[in-house]
Amino acid sequence: MMECSACLSGGGPARRADSISLVSKVAPSRTSGTELVAGATSWRTQSGVCVDEDLGRAMASRRYARWLTAAWGLFAGGCTALAGVDKDYYVLGDRAGASGTDTSVGGTGSGAGGAGSGAGGAGSGAGGAGSGAGGTGDGVGGTGAAGEQGVPSCQGLPATCGLQEHEDCCTSKLVQGGSFNRSNDSAYPATVSDFLLDRFEVTVGRFRAFVEAYPDSRPISGAGAHPLIQGSGWDPAWDGNLPRDQVELRGKLKCRESGATWTESSAGNETKPINCVSWFMAFAFCAWDKGRLPTRAEWNYAAAGGEQQRMYPWSESPDNANIDSSYAVYNGCRSEIEAQECANADILSVGSKSLKGDGRWEQADMAGSMWEWALDWSGSYPAMCDDCAKLTPATEPMRAVCGGSFANFSSYLLTDGRYQADPAKYGGDRGVRCARAP
Repeated sequence: MMECSACLSGGGPARRADSISLVSKVAPSRTSGTELVAGATSWRTQSGVCVDEDLGRAMASRRYARWLTAAWGLFAGGCTALAGVDKDYYVLGDRAGASGTDTSVGGTGSGAGGAGSGAGGAGSGAGGAGSGAGGTGDGVGGTGAAGEQGVPSCQGLPATCGLQEHEDCCTSKLVQGGSFNRSNDSAYPATVSDFLLDRFEVTVGRFRAFVEAYPDSRPISGAGAHPLIQGSGWDPAWDGNLPRDQVELRGKLKCRESGATWTESSAGNETKPINCVSWFMAFAFCAWDKGRLPTRAEWNYAAAGGEQQRMYPWSESPDNANIDSSYAVYNGCRSEIEAQECANADILSVGSKSLKGDGRWEQADMAGSMWEWALDWSGSYPAMCDDCAKLTPATEPMRAVCGGSFANFSSYLLTDGRYQADPAKYGGDRGVRCARAP
């Protein structure tokens, strides 16, 4: 047994992991379709103590170098060096299994608070998108400017997103459905139908309209539902997880003194991705914005390029592992020597790595920038998946997050990763991207 102080950078005093339960990452093998424990050692919280556990050494040889690098980051940079947006984040582990597990994304920030009731003028339904040719990769992805079809968050918002700062921030892209292997693992096949997925993560400017309408922008029962998944809409029992009023909401959006992208006035950060967003707040926003949260299968399908099973969203082949700062916003405040405090300057405007870092259907920042909430509860994948989502919580009630963040190493940006986070936490590395009906 090893005290936490021994695995924190600098060997400083032990620190609690803020009630975070973090689990080991399981790396699926691309060749055998089996899941292998990726690394000989993991860590877990236990009353503030890091427990060293031997998780086995069976690894696909192609993955060994990547996980050796991750292990080096752990020992060189300390527990905080591998995940999270600030020094209170830990990568620890507590379980692994052949059926598949998720890796938790820890973090600080305020929890969801405040009771409250009442319904706002939220709703679900199609966000509206145009059709036509387009799309990167295979030229089949349709495009549409959601803001032109009545999406509330872009009404009157100037077109300032993307690398050239001239795109509609609410543009949605058609993801053509099909079949693929979740987490690039043949043991977990899935099929998804056509859907629209916003090209960009939700920006501060878009979220400002939601805040100004709050609490009338709170969702009503059933809002934000997936049109093909019964029972996937807003549950009024979740109302208490939303801020009581606009004052409390504005406070929650400042979960990090130096890393929150929210500003009280519309200056400077309007095209940066909104962060400090809980799962409940992400769901509420998308429902109000005439959309919904994507399912984990949908998100993974779009990131992996469907049946192309890409390692990264931009990979032109399944084995293309090219990645550097020209593709994604990542590793912005980390070093191999020590974990550093992340700041607002490490977070870049949405689409800043486009077009090079775009996915097959032109979504930007599907890897890095912000962890993005998905609809699903965490846990093992449903065995059968035809437009599926995990709507029943596991023993540990965590929600799925996808894609890695600006603060993570490249290993967290791979499309085969499976991660989870506390849905009530307003983490500084968590944002949102909405899906819509085609």
